[in-house]
Amino acid sequence: MPDIQISAIICTHNRDTYLGAAIDSLLAQEFTDNFEIVVVDNGSGDRTREVVEQRSSHPHLKYIFEPTLGLSVARNTGAKNANAEILAYLDDDAVASPQWLQVLYSAYQDHSKLAIAGGKVTLIWPPDIKPPKWLSPGLAANLGAYDLGDNILYIQQPGSTPRGLNYSIRRSFLEEIGGFDPQLGRVGKNLLSNEELQMTEFALQRGWQVAYLPQALVGHNVAPERLKPSWFLNRGWWQGISECYREQLAGKAGISQLQRGSEKFVRGLYKSLQYITDPAERFDKLVYAYGQIGYLNAAIHGLLFKENKK
Repeated sequence: MPDIQISAIICTHNRDTYLGAAIDSLLAQEFTDNFEIVVVDNGSGDRTREVVEQRSSHPHLKYIFEPTLGLSVARNTGAKNANAEILAYLDDDAVASPQWLQVLYSAYQDHSKLAIAGGKVTLIWPPDIKPPKWLSPGLAANLGAYDLGDNILYIQQPGSTPRGLNYSIRRSFLEEIGGFDPQLGRVGKNLLSNEELQMTEFALQRGWQVAYLPQALVGHNVAPERLKPSWFLNRGWWQGISECYREQLAGKAGISQLQRGSEKFVRGLYKSLQYITDPAERFDKLVYAYGQIGYLNAAIHGLLFKENKK
């Protein structure tokens, strides 16, 4: 289908409760040109296929089954089965605003060096549930919240990169770097991340642009099971592991990781004491410190693996 202007891709794994709303938000797009929707079922064992088939009357809705678990694997499968140069990724538990695709597409048309773009993300809370008092703005980002203001920004620091749940990428750039790295990105219940941060690093190193587009708005459903301190501690642990892996992939592995991780761990504990009267910021810093234990654990494993290979 050479006339497809943009491909909307949903990678999903056992989220049939939310998936229908995500697809419906794409079917309701106010997009003036042709677009397609590609749903990549990443080894689901629930009603995912049935949810998609209920909407199969839409001519440009495609269902692809990818048995190998892994978000990066699923994203690459989506790209291979999509037809457009611009690939827009929406999480299976998110809802796109009606102008989402149009805002993204127009940005790429206007800027030939734009490689990656994403927009603002607001949180959709479950009925009758309010944000807990121990949830800081920083930890809300772990639930997907992303807001850099109401003006278009060009990202210069990888840490500010658009969120994967509201994310688009130019196919030619994706092919240039060899696709999403399967060593990063969620795999089943492990919460490896940082793949978007790595992609932004690659883009900036190669002279491409990365943009924040506030009007490309997406709402992200907050699952009730994530509103527990234990979930955030687990998320922090995997964030530390992800950061360690990213450094190793970039050739920054070594004994220096132990020093960096130890310093960050002590810093996190110290800051948690500074915020002893503020439950949200105190817990935020404890999660950060706990994440450094995950970082150090991965660094030690990396050093032992390297030693065993000698």
